[in-house]
Amino acid sequence: MKNIALLAALAFAASGWAQPAKEPAKPAAQEAPKAEAPKPESKPMARKINPRRQEDARHCLEKSTNTEIIKCAEAYL
Repeated sequence: MKNIALLAALAFAASGWAQPAKEPAKPAAQEAPKAEAPKPESKPMARKINPRRQEDARHCLEKSTNTEIIKCAEAYL
């Protein structure tokens, strides 16, 4: 058990040493001003809330053609 704990500690320590050194911080006066890009506006949802969405539409599968099935099922979308 002690061997496993020792190996785990060495693995964490080795990962810390393997990281590259950070560059020294530049003074704020020397940095070029960055233009902030405007954030895209969130679009409203395309679908409006439908109270039938959670209902069972399996009865539509009893229709005879694919077109009838699709038309019946669209009411539940």
